Amino acid sequence: MAGTAPEEGRPAEAQDGDEYYGVSPDCLRAVQEALEAQDAARVRELVQPLHPADFADLLERLDEEGRRRLIDFTRQLIEPETLSHLADWVREEVIKQLGPQRVAAALSELDSDDAIDLLEDLDEEAKRRILDSIPAEDRAIIEEGLTYPEDSAGRLMQRELVAIPSFWTVGQTIDFLRASDDLPEDFYDLFIVDPAHRPIGSVPLSRAMRAKRAAKLTDLMETELRSIPVDMDQEAVAHLFRQYGLVSAPVVSKSGRLVGVITVDDVVHVIDEEAEEDLMGLGGVGETDFHAPVAETAWRRVRWLMVTLINTVIAAIVISRFEATIEQIVAVAVLMPIVVAMGGNAGMQAVTVTVRALATRDLSPGGSVWRPVMKELLVALMNAVVFALIMGTVAAVWFRNVPLGIVLAAAMVINMVWAGVAGAVIPVLLARLGMDPAVGAGPFLTTTTDVLGFFIFLGLATLFLL
Repeated sequence: MAGTAPEEGRPAEAQDGDEYYGVSPDCLRAVQEALEAQDAARVRELVQPLHPADFADLLERLDEEGRRRLIDFTRQLIEPETLSHLADWVREEVIKQLGPQRVAAALSELDSDDAIDLLEDLDEEAKRRILDSIPAEDRAIIEEGLTYPEDSAGRLMQRELVAIPSFWTVGQTIDFLRASDDLPEDFYDLFIVDPAHRPIGSVPLSRAMRAKRAAKLTDLMETELRSIPVDMDQEAVAHLFRQYGLVSAPVVSKSGRLVGVITVDDVVHVIDEEAEEDLMGLGGVGETDFHAPVAETAWRRVRWLMVTLINTVIAAIVISRFEATIEQIVAVAVLMPIVVAMGGNAGMQAVTVTVRALATRDLSPGGSVWRPVMKELLVALMNAVVFALIMGTVAAVWFRNVPLGIVLAAAMVINMVWAGVAGAVIPVLLARLGMDPAVGAGPFLTTTTDVLGFFIFLGLATLFLL
């Protein structure tokens, strides 16, 4: 399968004047029809032009039987890069069908970081079968990478890099690059190392190519290196690249030796993963499950739904304590959801902004939260006053009961202000406790705004309307 999709015969067509990237709906339908007809030649004809990433996308869009047939028909066309683009939930299924020998051959062709990423989530038995089929030299590199903590720079880095002695000239370096058969497929910087193999500087490849052969690399190198400890968390790595606009960065061991390199394409994946994790966590979904099987998707969402159930039970208990008020003032039952819904939405807005600030390090868990809390309090107060005036007036006119409108307005102000403050404070507290604020903030906030909203509205109604 070609690494670059040719334009002629490509299934994906331009739509509305914009070039279409990926697997078009027409291509997907054509592949599905060919698979159902078991027309292997037609399937191969359709997938031949696809980029490895698009082939992976096609595999994810098919059902289990469709994936099985597609792999059977195109086994020899599947490039190693396709495996690295597969989502975790379907990768194991594809690897199992391809078999240890085919997967081992693919891993030997991939950069070490991609090979490790493919293996790390497999069960131990499958991992061992594949590793045993890989040549000893490649296996040693992968096994070493797997010893580093998950989500660390050691897992993220690739071992293939270009390290140049500090006394070399540009000419010597170019001759070495041309003669060597053991270079990474893509690289951006030449890392200059001392005799102890510690990085002392870097030379962008473009700068070296423009320099005279006699020029010394030490005269061209940048000495301000952003070296990354091998155990640094991948979120911190992504922040470093974003903060300083890096294209690549050296990874060093505890003794300072150069052991690998992280490139911007790896960091793009990290940023995507972390953003997806935060988004899914706020929704209580966990991992993305758009293409996952029904049973697996249902199971992933059980925890969030269980928290919601507990929250509603607590809210129901609070409501039950005010049965007499609801019986005497039926309008209270009609208006209760308004107080709770407005508080919940105001709180989630604050949570979303705070979680994002924590993720981008605009807000530090260990720093002062006074400013963001005050801002969210004032924002919530302003919004609360506006909507309280609106709904208080509507309730007073609707039920011809001015005191009821005042009680509704007061309850909305109190609950929305609390929601704004809680939405800013809860994520920070969870981060300080070592918990994921994206996952934990939502349930805590929802419970407090629901219970507090019902209690305040019904309590005020009991005090002032009965």
